Amino acid sequence: MARIVVIGGTGLIGSKVVAKLTEHGHDAVAAAPNTGVNTITGEGLAEALTGANVVVDVSNSPSFAPDDVMNFFTTSTSNLLKAEAEAGVTHHVALTIVGTNRPQSIPYFAAKVAQEKLIRESGIPYSLVHATQFFEFVGSIADISTEGETVRLPGALVQPIAAEDVATAVARTAAGSPVGDVEIAGPEAFGMDEFIRRGLSFRKDSRTVVRDDTAPYYGAVVEERTLVPVDGAQIFETRLEEWLPLNPPRA
Repeated sequence: MARIVVIGGTGLIGSKVVAKLTEHGHDAVAAAPNTGVNTITGEGLAEALTGANVVVDVSNSPSFAPDDVMNFFTTSTSNLLKAEAEAGVTHHVALTIVGTNRPQSIPYFAAKVAQEKLIRESGIPYSLVHATQFFEFVGSIADISTEGETVRLPGALVQPIAAEDVATAVARTAAGSPVGDVEIAGPEAFGMDEFIRRGLSFRKDSRTVVRDDTAPYYGAVVEERTLVPVDGAQIFETRLEEWLPLNPPRA
């Protein structure tokens, strides 16, 4: 039975990862600021990692401002990797994004690229799970792209995935041997505009979604296939039409 510490273990993905690992007999520990573990300050890190075989990092920056997100991922990851080396951790698993290895100018992706570089160069065996956008992002993508009652989004392709499936992939990876890079995605590709249009329509949201290929996605214009997986990706089965009825918008 492995001792697996999940950084960000009380969040959307992390809590599901902890539950799945525990269900399969692993000693899974949720580590986050609200459990006394802070990867930015280093508080509680050494204690949390004592005896750990595997560390899973699914934490996220509280701010998406370019400087803030870069500082979060580089500082947090540097502190975490240092503590892992001292604790003798033999497998580092990080959740990242499909598209970080392709030309793009999205500030958030740049921060994830910097995080990945630190992990690759750490000397600790690693697995990087590159996920596509989550179905759960329907509301937030719409909100940041709204002007008045109009949502402007590009037709760039996305192949979104359910958070539950992301957690399954991360948990399986954590329970296995280091694999380097792996990509995961849902079963269907849509234009970004169509993805959001379907989500808002199902939820009877009155906003109009307009395709605009010059519209930015998190601060940058994206190419048609930047956000979709490559051949050989792990494809999960949950479809958007199945997910929507079970996941009403949060009040």
